[in-house]
Amino acid sequence: MKRISGFSKMSKAEKVAWLAKYFATANPVDVVREFASFAHANVETQKVFDGISENTLTNFYLPYGVAPNVTVNDRVYAVPMVIEESSVVAAAAAGAKFWSERGGIRAEVVSTVKEGQVHFRWEGTEPEKLERFFDAVKSSLLEGVTHLTENMAKRGGGIVDLALLDAGDIEPGLWQLKAQFETCNAMGANFINSVLEEFARLLQQEAKAWPEFKGREREVEVIMAILSNYTPQCRVKAWVECPVEDLGGFKGGMSARTFARRFVTAIKIAEGDPYRAATHNKGIFNGIDAVILATGNDFRAIEACGHAYASRNGQYGSLSHAEITEDDRLRFTLDLPLAVGTVGGLTTLHPLAKRSLEILGHPSATELMEIIAATGLMQNFSAIRSLVTTGIQYGHMRMHLTNILNHFGATDTEAEKALAFFADKTVSFRSVREYLGQLRGGEGEVEVAR
Repeated sequence: MKRISGFSKMSKAEKVAWLAKYFATANPVDVVREFASFAHANVETQKVFDGISENTLTNFYLPYGVAPNVTVNDRVYAVPMVIEESSVVAAAAAGAKFWSERGGIRAEVVSTVKEGQVHFRWEGTEPEKLERFFDAVKSSLLEGVTHLTENMAKRGGGIVDLALLDAGDIEPGLWQLKAQFETCNAMGANFINSVLEEFARLLQQEAKAWPEFKGREREVEVIMAILSNYTPQCRVKAWVECPVEDLGGFKGGMSARTFARRFVTAIKIAEGDPYRAATHNKGIFNGIDAVILATGNDFRAIEACGHAYASRNGQYGSLSHAEITEDDRLRFTLDLPLAVGTVGGLTTLHPLAKRSLEILGHPSATELMEIIAATGLMQNFSAIRSLVTTGIQYGHMRMHLTNILNHFGATDTEAEKALAFFADKTVSFRSVREYLGQLRGGEGEVEVAR
């Protein structure tokens, strides 16, 4: 029987045994042992991991690396990165080293305002009456949530603005309370949602009591109260620039001027072609997501916001931009929203997230925004540099070589010889298979390791 009731109430061992029995194709005993082998040796630490999500059975490991030499506003960082994709950390590190020798990366936070909404239906026929009602009760709404905002206010945050918006273009009768927040060093999701739900309750309460409303006008149907992960005002910019002549030479004998021209054209293609922009921005988020994960922030919210921002002008386009200035300098910039925190949530719960923030010097949320944007910029620079010079596969597949060797169960000796052999050759799944076959005496096909 594969359907089950009460799964969440079972112990971890019972859950694993049930899963192994009904869904795994391997020996159930082997499955149980494998899951157990990925558990943390420290029981208390494992309890923390178990409590992060639901129905936790084991831990899923991802590589934790660092990109050194990330120089942001004249401060040098070793940036922690958690990602499974080959070449991402190497690309960010290579870009950081390149620009650390040319003045480093500059970054600035434009704003840190976040938003949330109370969506509600009001069936009245006079919009002006609802607007007068909002103007009359706005101060009461704000006063009614002070028990939720007072601690944030002590840290310099709280509610920045509260407005009423007509959302009738979505569906007749729909309205919205739009609230803006400053959450200081916290990402602030729980804070924002708690305030919004209280706004919703108070709105209904005030509507019932307002003397100008008659009959159904007193009924406010709250559809939902929720923060928005689209935070275009919580934004950061990062950029690099240097004289074109200082860019140096590139593989294949390409001159600095040719490189700069091709680099700018590649960015323009991503600005104008959504098919290219999707891959281009994915590369930016390779760098950004890796730091987001390492610091215990929400990469899904960051990506959703970034892609929405990339579409803000009616067509999906590049988040980065490049130009050769009038004084003959290559200027490369990244401009995107980033809502992150350095206190609360996983940032203070996950032991390696805490360690990441320590490695970064215990940054504020705004400093972390700058570091993350700088890392995304460096990842993007290295990717475009490869595309317009050697091609993306030259570097990526060399970095991927170790994974291919592991795929074929190469021994340490075989791996060492293969790394030397492919140092100046094109790497592909087939070429590695053929080379390992030669090393092994050409006896039969090289099989994938099981």
